[in-house]
Amino acid sequence: MDTTIELKNLTTGYRIKKGDKVIASKLNASIHSGEMTCLLGPNGAGKSTLLRTLAAFQPALDGTVAVMGQDICKYQSKELARLISVVLTDNSGIKNMTAEEVVEMGRSPYTGFWGKLNEKDKIMVKKCLIWVGIEELAKRKMQTLSDGERQKVMIAKAIAQETPIIFLDEPTAYLDYPSKIAMMLLLHRLAKALKKTIFMSTHDLEHALQVADQVWLLDQKEGLTTGMPEDLSLDGSIERYFSKEGMTFDRESCSFSISHQTARQLIVEGGDTLEYSLCCKALKRNGIQPQSSQPASEEQALIKVRVPGDGTYRIVEKGKETIKTEKIAHLINMIVPTITKLQITAIREAANLDQYE
Repeated sequence: MDTTIELKNLTTGYRIKKGDKVIASKLNASIHSGEMTCLLGPNGAGKSTLLRTLAAFQPALDGTVAVMGQDICKYQSKELARLISVVLTDNSGIKNMTAEEVVEMGRSPYTGFWGKLNEKDKIMVKKCLIWVGIEELAKRKMQTLSDGERQKVMIAKAIAQETPIIFLDEPTAYLDYPSKIAMMLLLHRLAKALKKTIFMSTHDLEHALQVADQVWLLDQKEGLTTGMPEDLSLDGSIERYFSKEGMTFDRESCSFSISHQTARQLIVEGGDTLEYSLCCKALKRNGIQPQSSQPASEEQALIKVRVPGDGTYRIVEKGKETIKTEKIAHLINMIVPTITKLQITAIREAANLDQYE
């Protein structure tokens, strides 16, 4: 892969009257063609500042950013317009233009002084509208579109610009879940099929770990760590940057899950079925830890759940099946009162309280 962007001892931030305000310092990394790279990190880590610095929207405080082997400061703005296209999160200021007209603006580096589109430009604009899935919005005014639809328009405009490098700041921020997945996959396909450099900041951690070729982890405390998601999973970097109380990271699948606190244990009998797995998941969320073997406490063995794999869920009290249901919701509604009732009964029997009634 060819190196298209290279950071050398880069320090990002802002120049203010009281002196430089440093956001991130001594950053060293590279971005390659044909790859989608995702920039991840907590709020305040400096993701947007870094992206704006890479796009030459603001100067670096120190170090260099090389684009295609040349210091970005040495490029003219017209030259950069043919190298880098940028999609920012805030696009609410565009009004009284149709979606198609906005996408056409992406062709401005190629249309000459009068800005007139030729046949090739028009075909490219139409292709971009179709690729992003907004061809039906072409004649709609931008102010009539939702946040997510406007974001798609801006991404189509960036693609229409036909630059080898595309920077995106939170491109899926306003999209619904299916659209987030579709957009991430589209950007990944563009990187591969057209050998583009796609670099995006995002808070969609799970999606980035599944789709990105390279991941940049940025944190003010930890600094910048880069690599393939799988390598960062193996060396513990992802856990170090993101793991918090109540979260569990699965290195094999490169995904996080919620860890529920449980106060009780319960035997759950069943095979390796989807019903069994989802039943255990629901029990954990309700404070009950499923056990596959006999608990140490005799009291905990008074009640069991059976998931035979036939679409039913059964409660067994003292060896006798007492309840059968076809919905996990019904099981959960019944299991907690049943556990409480049997615990009270066990306490009364142990203390031999019945003799005093």
